[in-house]
Amino acid sequence: MSTSTTTILVFSHRPEVRESIINAIGRRPSPDLTRVNYVEAGNVADVLSELDAGRADLVVLDGEAQPTGGMGVSRQLKNEITNCPPIVLTVRRRDDRWLATWSQADAVLVHPLDPLSSAETVAELLRTAVPSAVRA
Repeated sequence: MSTSTTTILVFSHRPEVRESIINAIGRRPSPDLTRVNYVEAGNVADVLSELDAGRADLVVLDGEAQPTGGMGVSRQLKNEITNCPPIVLTVRRRDDRWLATWSQADAVLVHPLDPLSSAETVAELLRTAVPSAVRA
């Protein structure tokens, strides 16, 4: 990926959910990271296409997406893609956080998304899993 930007793939069948995720994380989750470019996916085929092409540094999946939820997509990606990028799963209920363990997601965010914790969670994953995201 480019050293000047980091690409985050955001998946949900609902455009307003994708927008809320993008707004919560922001264009620069932390001053020590590169700017974020977002690619939106409205269906699983788009997610797979982007990942097969190697165009995502991090993936955010809507756990409530339909007809295929982000939890199942996360598990599929982690089991089928070599060097799968980090995955953040969004859920509607705090009690659903345990499902992130099953889905093999690297982190989980709970709606309504808090901009500070969302940006911090993504920033930490980028620092540890995507060295090119850290500004020199």
